[in-house]
Amino acid sequence: MSELAGTASGYRWAASINSGHEQAERTVHEPATAAKKLDVYLPATPAAFQDNAITRAEIAELQSNPPQWLQDLRKNGPHPKNLVAAKLGVSIAGLARGGVVDALTTEQIDALLEEKPPWLIAERESYQAVLSEQRRLKALRAEQSGDD
Repeated sequence: MSELAGTASGYRWAASINSGHEQAERTVHEPATAAKKLDVYLPATPAAFQDNAITRAEIAELQSNPPQWLQDLRKNGPHPKNLVAAKLGVSIAGLARGGVVDALTTEQIDALLEEKPPWLIAERESYQAVLSEQRRLKALRAEQSGDD
C-alpha cells in the first residue's frame, strides 16, 4: 500500500483495494485540517495531536467522545478566529479591523462582550447589516425563481 504526499486540501489518501467507505475511513488528515474539523486552535492542542496525522475515524472518535484536553480547549480556548468572530458576532475581517490578530480565550471574549469597545459595536452593526442584505437577496432570488 502506498501513500500519496500531503495535498493542498490538507489530507492524504491511502491507496487501497478496499471499498470506498473503508478507504474513506483511512483518509489521513494533517493536524491543521483535523484541528479545523474539531473547531480548535492547533497551537493549543497537545504535541501528540500536532505532530501526527489523524484518520477520519480518529476525528469521529474525538468528536463523539472528546478527551479532557479537547473538552477544556473547547470550553476555555484559546479559540480559532472563526469561533472568536462567531462568538463576538462579527466577521473575521472585522476582527482584523478591530486589531484582534491572535486567538482569544473564552475569558478574553467575555471581557470584550462586557466592555463593548467602539470597534466591536461598529463591526457588529456592520456584520448584521451584511447578513440582513444577504437574507434579502436570498429571498429575492427565491421569489424570482418561483416566478419563472
